[in-house]
Amino acid sequence: MPKLSRLLFPLLVLLFFLFSTSIISVVDQPVVDELLVYWMPIRRIMIVLSVAWVLIVLAKLGKSILLKHYDVSIEDNLTSRKVHTQIRVLYKILVFFITLISAGMILISFEGIRQIGLGLFASAGVAGIILGFAAQKVLGLLLAGLQIAFAQPFRIDDAVIIENEWGWIEEINLTYIVVRIWDKRRLVVPTTYFLEKPFQNWTKSSAEIIGSVFIHTDYTIPFDALRDELDRILAATELWDGKVKVLQVTDAKEFSVESRILVSAKNSPTAWDLRVHVREKLISFIQKEYPESLPKTRIQIKEPSAA
Repeated sequence: MPKLSRLLFPLLVLLFFLFSTSIISVVDQPVVDELLVYWMPIRRIMIVLSVAWVLIVLAKLGKSILLKHYDVSIEDNLTSRKVHTQIRVLYKILVFFITLISAGMILISFEGIRQIGLGLFASAGVAGIILGFAAQKVLGLLLAGLQIAFAQPFRIDDAVIIENEWGWIEEINLTYIVVRIWDKRRLVVPTTYFLEKPFQNWTKSSAEIIGSVFIHTDYTIPFDALRDELDRILAATELWDGKVKVLQVTDAKEFSVESRILVSAKNSPTAWDLRVHVREKLISFIQKEYPESLPKTRIQIKEPSAA
């Protein structure tokens, strides 16, 4: 009911302008004729604006009612995020069309404005060029919005890497997308960016994600001891979802070996925390138990032979 009350005021405004001529007719006839000359153009504009207002409020109420059934705060929120993305983009496209059509109806209701516009632009063909460029831009944005809504290369709250920045999709608008960076900054990019340039989506098919940790040590490190310690670290934390746990030696360089640890978590923020936790605990373990296995540079000095 509180949400439906938002519709009451625009409806009352619309009804007032629809029946305003009946209210004016109560006045003496000579005064009515004079008032109507000035009132009718204003009335036409206000009726169009009131209808647009009612339609936008109805669309917003419909969006709120639909989104109410899909909670994005739950852990398994993939379906909810899909629906939120589609409904929000379609709502903005609908509001855009309502605004565009309303503005067009107001402009063409004035004969003088219509004739001046045609007289200025039609003969030179400027109108066609301007409308062509404008339509191309508008259609490009609308098509990009529709493609994002239905193809869904990303959704609301997806974890993405764009322009070497890691964050979450916060807003999807017709002309721009807002990405909330991990350090609370906001990256704003055009809608068409995501359709023209590559980006990483870490939660495209699931919120679950695998994180990687790289550790560089000396050749003397016992790998079995590292694996045992990784088991203890993961068993003692709630950040790990219990699915993926791998430690592999992925590179052997001149002065050190590289070990890669793969661990899984329920979502990208948790995976980040888990990676930091595992890295810290493993480094502490090596410092305490195998300090001689920390990366080092060996220099061999030979004594000069006796003459």
